Amino acid sequence: MTPRYILALDQGTTSSRAVLFDETLKPLASAGRAFEQHYPQSGWVEHEPDDLFGSISEAIGEVMRKYPVAPQEINAIGIANQRETTLVWNRRTGRPVHRAIVWQCRRTAELCRQLEAEGLGDYIRKNTGLVPDPYFSATKIKWILDHHRELSPDDLLFGTVDTYLIWKLTEGKRHVTDYTNAARTMLFNIRTLDWDNVLLDRFGIPRAILPEVVPSRGNDILCNHPLFDRAPIPIRGIAGDQQAALCGQCCDAAGELKITYGTGAFLLLNTGGEFISSRHGLITTLGSGTAPGRPEYVLEGSVFMAGAIMQWLRDGLGILPDAAKAAEIAASIPDTGGVCLVPAFTGLGAPYWNAEARAAITGMTRGTTSKEIIRAAEEAIAFQCADLIDAMRRDLERPIQSVRVDGGAARDSFLLQFQADLIDCAVERPAYAETTLLGAARLASGSNTACPMDLTTFTPKMSQEVREEHLTRWRKAVQTVLKA
Repeated sequence: MTPRYILALDQGTTSSRAVLFDETLKPLASAGRAFEQHYPQSGWVEHEPDDLFGSISEAIGEVMRKYPVAPQEINAIGIANQRETTLVWNRRTGRPVHRAIVWQCRRTAELCRQLEAEGLGDYIRKNTGLVPDPYFSATKIKWILDHHRELSPDDLLFGTVDTYLIWKLTEGKRHVTDYTNAARTMLFNIRTLDWDNVLLDRFGIPRAILPEVVPSRGNDILCNHPLFDRAPIPIRGIAGDQQAALCGQCCDAAGELKITYGTGAFLLLNTGGEFISSRHGLITTLGSGTAPGRPEYVLEGSVFMAGAIMQWLRDGLGILPDAAKAAEIAASIPDTGGVCLVPAFTGLGAPYWNAEARAAITGMTRGTTSKEIIRAAEEAIAFQCADLIDAMRRDLERPIQSVRVDGGAARDSFLLQFQADLIDCAVERPAYAETTLLGAARLASGSNTACPMDLTTFTPKMSQEVREEHLTRWRKAVQTVLKA
């Protein structure tokens, strides 16, 4: 059999997905599995490692039942994954020593404050492109090691989710990550493209527990797992989900920007070979085009709460029966009546980087109803992204002509129109929304060919005066939570 299919996997924060593509990157079948979130304390978020691999395994099985192909017909596997989420397991038994600590978890906020107080913040920014924040993996690794001192480091392995999945798929034969995931650990020097000894020493993390770092494409890591009847299928593509989405949006040139609206919202701007050290609260990271000795840099801003706000309205407040109805409800009223929701449930990320900020709803009156709050929640996603695009424009020092969007909330036309209005820039939505998986497939295929895209474009309609009124109200509300 001539291998002619590509299997793309996306292990995300709340679910895992699999899509089978043909050699032209046309999707043929897809499947997804949600899994449980664990919140052992306020601000703590964990996953069961078995749920991560189990949900991916179930999604793979369903795809291959929907579109039966022999494992030998699969030419390559591409993996995209939630980034920063941290796993440590026993290299001999394969058993995790702790639940995975999720990127959203804030348990190490105090350690991050200590790093700044020690004056290490500037070193971290200059060499990793990141900022001291619980978001990233380094402090999570330290927390796990500190809480399992009975274990010998000689018995342990660390990995982000891609590393763990590959270790499982190769049955413990390969312990690797790619440049895009390594760059999110706050331990990887994105100038030298190597683990940083200064930071390893500060965190007390042995280099021996860290994975080998490889490019995002062109690998030949053989998966030889019972899921595929032990057919030797190469894992050729690996990338953090946001860099995979950037690739899936074909943002291959410097100056091209995408937003992924998922549980959080993630904005990535390709800057090519230029390392831009942000002056406005963004971080610098590596893109999927990075190869040994040849970095590709990306400016990134992260919004911690995007789609997760709608989950809170539904499950926490109980005022939104179905998250899919949010746009319809928001559009049913002319405005929020002055209500503004700042969704700092787990602190504020870029450009504020305030782990202590907490959420607030401002501007409510006796006449405020659930509709105004739901519309304010929709607008809050766009406001947060507008802050980051403003920071990118100032760092880049040149205009951004258009923005590509993807993710679950990209189906929300109310949100995208409001986004275009706020940033005074065209917003483009591809017809095929699974761009993270498309990016994983594109990386696995080894092709640089841009995928033809059927785009829906949202152009700005809001006057400058009204735009400024909206932004002023938002900035005042943000200042309220920053001062609290």
